[in-house]
Amino acid sequence: MQLPKSMTRVTLLTRYKRFLADVEFDDGTLLTAHCANTGSMSGLTTPGLPVWVWRSDNEKRKLAWSLELVELSNGLVGINTAQPNRLVAEALANKHIAPLSAYSTIRPEVKYGEKSRIDFLLSEPGLPDCYLEVKNVHYSRQKGLAEFPDSPTTRGARHLSEMEKMCQQGHRAVTIYVIQRTDCTNFALCPDNDPAYVAAFQSATSAGVEAYAYACAISPDEIRLNQALPFL
Repeated sequence: MQLPKSMTRVTLLTRYKRFLADVEFDDGTLLTAHCANTGSMSGLTTPGLPVWVWRSDNEKRKLAWSLELVELSNGLVGINTAQPNRLVAEALANKHIAPLSAYSTIRPEVKYGEKSRIDFLLSEPGLPDCYLEVKNVHYSRQKGLAEFPDSPTTRGARHLSEMEKMCQQGHRAVTIYVIQRTDCTNFALCPDNDPAYVAAFQSATSAGVEAYAYACAISPDEIRLNQALPFL
């Protein structure tokens, strides 16, 4: 997936109110950029870090610039939580996710269960429908290890319970963890941040819910889903 041509490397001054980030351009210009991430972004908000922002041509936007990438000493990190679904949609269309390559019909944002909405519903004649949930990952505390979640997510645990019910009804259910980092080679769940989510994951996978983690290849020009990573 191509990133906007207006991508520009600037310096992060501060990130605040979740959706806002003040940045400084090389010429000294100070601007506030939109930050498409409601999470803690632990380790990614240190003042002085190089970050990449892009400018929208939509004149109706309150903030023209958006924060997209954080540049660490060992790689790039994507912070836009809308990107994983786009990346997975692109990879599904191109048959680049091997466990799901047999499905040809891909429907996004389908209501199911009790007041839930699945990211993608995959179908193919002769195969069980597949309920696919996508999770964004950019949290890392140990070198080479990506972790999820970085904070409690009752919504995430509820989705796992709903997918467990789909498996019990004879359908297929899959969670894909999209790791928007270029410096991680392994993935693990994080029980100290959210033991309830980990318990829900264990229950769901015991019932047949599948889970896969995929790294991303990231540059200031593009982001794409890359190789699968092992769970620890």
